[in-house]
Amino acid sequence: MSTGVLPVSNGFIFIEANGGLNQQRTSICNAVAVAGYLNATLVIPNFHYHSIWKDPSKFGDIYDEEYFIDTLANDVRVVDTVPEYLMERFDYNLTNVYNFRVKAWAPTSYYRDSVLPKLLEEKVIRISPFANRLSFDAPRAVQRFRCLANNVALRFSKPILTQGETLVNKMKGLSANNAGKYVSVHLRFEEDMVAFSCCVFDGGDQEKQDMIAARERGWKGKFTKPGRVIRPGANRLNGKCPLTPLEVGLMLRGMGFNKSTYIFLAAGPIYSANRTMAPLLEMFPNLQTKEMLASEEDLAPFKNFSSRMAAIDYTVCLHSEVFVTTQGGNFPHFLMGHRRYLFGGHSKTIQPDKRKLAVLFDNPKLGWKSFKRQMLSMRSHSDSKGFELKRSSDSIYIFPCPDCMCRKNKTTASAT
Repeated sequence: MSTGVLPVSNGFIFIEANGGLNQQRTSICNAVAVAGYLNATLVIPNFHYHSIWKDPSKFGDIYDEEYFIDTLANDVRVVDTVPEYLMERFDYNLTNVYNFRVKAWAPTSYYRDSVLPKLLEEKVIRISPFANRLSFDAPRAVQRFRCLANNVALRFSKPILTQGETLVNKMKGLSANNAGKYVSVHLRFEEDMVAFSCCVFDGGDQEKQDMIAARERGWKGKFTKPGRVIRPGANRLNGKCPLTPLEVGLMLRGMGFNKSTYIFLAAGPIYSANRTMAPLLEMFPNLQTKEMLASEEDLAPFKNFSSRMAAIDYTVCLHSEVFVTTQGGNFPHFLMGHRRYLFGGHSKTIQPDKRKLAVLFDNPKLGWKSFKRQMLSMRSHSDSKGFELKRSSDSIYIFPCPDCMCRKNKTTASAT
């Protein structure tokens, strides 16, 4: 509830957050920013069920809803439902509420000139879908709302937080000989990622058939449209192919990590895991996953919910000494920004140059010494310190400085 310092609300905004865990996080933070900018009341976002992620989780299953509402109280009103007197006008059906189809990366001026008048008229509006519907280049006041939502108000629900912190402590205990420091690696080699990349690996005819089936299940005809040409070789040279577990292992060994390094691997079910994971485990026998660290009983409440499992991975990666990203996407981007915010801008992150890696891996004449020299150079030129200032077109979720790290907002100030 509002503390009374906010002016009278202009109405209620209901958004539908689509995608996986961190695409939904984008929607939530942007929704807080839009609601704050328009002096509106935000209704707890609804999570859209997707055929790829297949996760029916609600907001409160992933995040601490009460904490979210209370933390934002001095800045943005948040409620769990639209009031009954308004819902009565729409036969108690939110699909009857006026829905804005906002273009991607819309500027704040669009919300001021197009959305606000309708909000004032209707008193409740929907915006669906909502991911990436607000420009990264926004006024500082809007950025402050994003910062507050992402870095302060969004805290995982107690079951997820407890399980995640338990695994963090286990990783620190296992790596006690290295002062509790461990490396986290985000590996994207799940079947859907391999299929969507349209790259060819070393699985032969079986892989080819698996990928055709996976593309049809997930994207129904998108890749078989007339005129659609798939060029796996070009994708690889352009750095679009996910790194295989073998390639990740070779890269890390080349960068100086050895068999004694404790690694936490954040990943979904790896494609053809028995075959593809063997070389990585041989190179790094101290590699751990959440499934290896926790019992089946411990993971049972989360196992059939991809976003909850991803949230556990996120927590363990957040507190690692070094974070290694092997593929783009919302998960590593949010982690890089969150780690920068959490550790004062100096979190160690390794972002490999995948175009260069493709050339090196495909060169049969390249010896180990030359490869290692290239990897050490790549590591030194990577985002090893993590401190960079945001440019106007950059994501504030990746680059929180200066908007999120150099000024206090009202809520934070009032809490201290």
